[in-house]
Amino acid sequence: MSDIDRMLRDIQREVDFTRRLTGKDALDDRVMEAMKKVPRHLFVPEESRIVAYENGPVPIGHGQTISQPYIVALMTDLLNTQPDHVVLEVGTGSCYQSAILSHLVKQVYTIEIVEELAKQAREHLQRLGYTNVEVRAADGNFGWPEHAPFDGIIVTAAAPFIPQALIDQLKTGGRLVIPVGQPYLHQELMVVKKKENGKIDTRDILSVAFVPLIGGDNESESE
Repeated sequence: MSDIDRMLRDIQREVDFTRRLTGKDALDDRVMEAMKKVPRHLFVPEESRIVAYENGPVPIGHGQTISQPYIVALMTDLLNTQPDHVVLEVGTGSCYQSAILSHLVKQVYTIEIVEELAKQAREHLQRLGYTNVEVRAADGNFGWPEHAPFDGIIVTAAAPFIPQALIDQLKTGGRLVIPVGQPYLHQELMVVKKKENGKIDTRDILSVAFVPLIGGDNESESE
């Protein structure tokens, strides 16, 4: 069994384990195909490549991590992407999530507050041929208004509250997938849906552990 096949097996095992919380017996086939296509080992530090396909997070420097494969797959599934969608990612980090999304949507805009990580991600994505991803070094709490509204927004770091700017930049009917909670304490992965009247519906999915979202009014970002 290849490393990627083993990773996909482990994702399905996690899906089985959490189905009572998520309501999912399986993740979308398009998402799983994207997870299969993207070579995860190319998005972790060289010294960590031996564990690249293990179902756990991997440090990438600057106090940031690449999330475990199951969480990447689950959050992508919850975003409910379509091929014509334009999405925003807050917390580029390793740019692995960006690469996954690039296989599923028309355009990805991704923001990273750590300038060195943003620069590395921009160069890495270009080198690997991901032409529908644009990287910006900025505070993701304020979104990317020049390209709003977005069909979907995904946040890959835990915010103490949902930034209003991200809700404002979400299309009516769009989804925001975000972990909310205090750093290293209780965090809940949430799906936020924007309704016709501008109000939102929120759903708690499951407990998670993410690095904190930096910037904005937060004390302390990234996938």
